[in-house]
Amino acid sequence: MSGRDPFCQPRRIRRGAALTLVFASVLVAGAATGALPQSQAKSAPDEARSIGPAGRHADVARAAEEAMADGKSPVQAAKRAVSRSGDRWAAVYSRGEYEEFEESLDGQYTGVGLWARSDRDGRIEVTRVRAGSPAATAGIRPGDLLRSVDGEKTDGRPVTEVVSLLRGDATDAPAGTAVRLGLERGNRVWTETLRRARLTTDAVTVRELDGRVTVIKVATFTKDSGHQVRAAVRQSPPGAGIVLDLRGNPGGLVGEAVTAASAFLDGGLVATYDVDGEQRALHAEPGGDTTRPLVALVDGGTMSAAELLTGAVQDRGRALVVGSRTFGKGSVQMPSRLPDGSVAELTVGHYRTPSGRGVDGRGITPDLETGEDALPRAQAVLRGLASSS
Repeated sequence: MSGRDPFCQPRRIRRGAALTLVFASVLVAGAATGALPQSQAKSAPDEARSIGPAGRHADVARAAEEAMADGKSPVQAAKRAVSRSGDRWAAVYSRGEYEEFEESLDGQYTGVGLWARSDRDGRIEVTRVRAGSPAATAGIRPGDLLRSVDGEKTDGRPVTEVVSLLRGDATDAPAGTAVRLGLERGNRVWTETLRRARLTTDAVTVRELDGRVTVIKVATFTKDSGHQVRAAVRQSPPGAGIVLDLRGNPGGLVGEAVTAASAFLDGGLVATYDVDGEQRALHAEPGGDTTRPLVALVDGGTMSAAELLTGAVQDRGRALVVGSRTFGKGSVQMPSRLPDGSVAELTVGHYRTPSGRGVDGRGITPDLETGEDALPRAQAVLRGLASSS
């Protein structure tokens, strides 16, 4: 295997349909993806088996092709086929939407500055608002429900589709275009028209607290965020304990989450996953800092790649996890090109923590469950860990 990060997303999906781990989610920049090496790519839909996940890709591709032949929308036909599959995390992107999505993995995107997630009732809940963004200027807050986008209802839709509606197509929804949001907060229901803007993602921020504590906040796993975590650990004052704040982190590039895990582990297993029943593994690089006291902060907005990292440091005994139960998104998707250049993604497997725990639909239970006082409790835990070391 070459020295490059095998989970870096290629700029375009090849005809061979590179296998991905999509920890979908909810940065309005797009659902985040990490591609596996081309040596592990699966066949294109027209070469796929007629049963199992690969067969479902073929079914979706066939529906799109038949729609094209009839002069109808292949994207809409593919979406109907995906909806019939019952796959909660499946999604269909137009060519332009997928180009926007790929760009977001580099930490730049056109959008309104919202992070959101699908709650367990299928409603879309705002989890974070970027300061200075169109959403922040409009007064949208975490906890608000997003009920519609440009008149299209969002309840029950895959969050990836809602993300696509918010961001629009790269070719016809650039910065400055308007998007109308239907919102709900308690008993208040209202409509807000925002204009999309060109935004960047501050994936990793670092601050020092009194008492020799370094807080490393990872908002999402975009390109190079794992290396930023490793740099933050190296630059932390000697003897300082670390709070790894993953609250509200919707996931992202799996390879970056593995690199972040490598900051705290000296090699070894990070997670296992299956693809069409075949078991595979992700390993940390050797040489991480295994001596500093470490607490991972999580909540119900901690998803997918962030849950993978949390499970690794918890199972390996490297960190105590503080906060509330994580979301429970641990499935593997495979993307493939459809005949018109759009992209369909369907679930093909699930990942597990080093001890073999499944995350999908379950989430990760913290060692210490707490709510609003999570950070002070984390600091107290760090003091206890430091005194016992």
